[in-house]
Amino acid sequence: MTTYRSATEAQLAQARQYNPELCIMTHITADEALAAADRADRATQAGDTLGLLHGMTISVKDNIDTVGLATTAGAGFLRDNLPAEDAPVVARLKRAGAVLVGKANMAELAFGSRSFSAVGGQCRNPWDAARIPGGSSGGSAASIAADFCTGSLGTDTGGSVRLPACFNGVAGLRPTHGRVPIRGVVPVSEQHDSVGPMARRVTDLARIYAVIAGYDDADPNSADQPVGNVLASLGDGIAGRRIGLPRQHYFESLEAGVGEAVMAAAKVLEAAGAILVDVDVPMAAQTHLHQTNMVFSDVCNVFHERLTHQPETITRAVVDRMSTGLKVTGVQYAEANRFRREWQRKLKQLFDGIDILLSPTSPATAPLIEDGASLLEATKAVTRNTYAGALGAIPGLSVPCGLGAHDMPIGLQLEAAWWNESLLMQAGVAYQARTDFHLLRAPMLR
Repeated sequence: MTTYRSATEAQLAQARQYNPELCIMTHITADEALAAADRADRATQAGDTLGLLHGMTISVKDNIDTVGLATTAGAGFLRDNLPAEDAPVVARLKRAGAVLVGKANMAELAFGSRSFSAVGGQCRNPWDAARIPGGSSGGSAASIAADFCTGSLGTDTGGSVRLPACFNGVAGLRPTHGRVPIRGVVPVSEQHDSVGPMARRVTDLARIYAVIAGYDDADPNSADQPVGNVLASLGDGIAGRRIGLPRQHYFESLEAGVGEAVMAAAKVLEAAGAILVDVDVPMAAQTHLHQTNMVFSDVCNVFHERLTHQPETITRAVVDRMSTGLKVTGVQYAEANRFRREWQRKLKQLFDGIDILLSPTSPATAPLIEDGASLLEATKAVTRNTYAGALGAIPGLSVPCGLGAHDMPIGLQLEAAWWNESLLMQAGVAYQARTDFHLLRAPMLR
């Protein structure tokens, strides 16, 4: 009989075998994980439950505070940063009975698509170790894809949950900004940062979301909005829901196979009862510039002293990308802020007519780590479709919808109006009930 301990032991064995090559985890807490699994087994035997995440193995991105482990955000200068308390999201995981397996590698300072860090090295994609796992939550998604754990927490400022989910063939949700506390997270841009859950199955992702979502009165970025019982509606389906297919921007200049896979996914949702409609999203192409100007300025504010006086303590590629924010003028920042308000107004109008906006998560599958592009260029290329939702602060879900070039995963992005995460998860559950792309394993794991 499979127990929580035996299941956890099997996933820890995966980590022991593959982590040296793939650099997915910066810290593996095997003893603590097995002790937590034993608690889950004892509770089960007694007819009790520890909570919604009873016995679920979960990794935590290394920019989220976890007592007993350094929170490094992948930066060498934070190697000895030992938090005095868990971030609220971690405390909520523990109270719900989760089995924490350790800290996941990430892009240094959560700033880039390749997920290289001074602490964990180059995180690699389990589907092809020569390719990026996406960033900045690359280790979080890869830990699920490599079967080190069932779920994970990542953070998303402009695509850092959705893109790794896309590239690793798992599901990832960026909640509405303010829905999940970001206190205890090393920031990039507090007005854009979100903590999001990841898992193969949207049903598991939804359980994690149900645990971590909710107001934190000690977090100035947290919104006091009711979450509701999102799990009760997961199986409600999407019959009659209007799904918008954008005419502009999102489907332009795609890698061969990506558009076809995403449109095939749209047809699956249509067969489930959704109504497909073409929509205009004319401002979408301009969002990347303004999101970039805001986020780059904000991150330069966070790390200004170090960029100015100790740039050598940050990896050169990160310094080069981050420092472009020092060139953003106050006028450009004000312009970006004004554009953001107008973009949010346009999104409100858009979602008055549709329930969900559908698009490719990324215009291409995971690129090679050594692709010859700078970190700035590489990240800009893959974030084209995710920055727009981040600038609007709306929720977005990426689910795997096929394999493309070099047999690498393709992601389907579903976005909705503010606070409508439950609708996105309903759509994700309906899609996964009719497809099995989320169950595919990388060749090296078969």
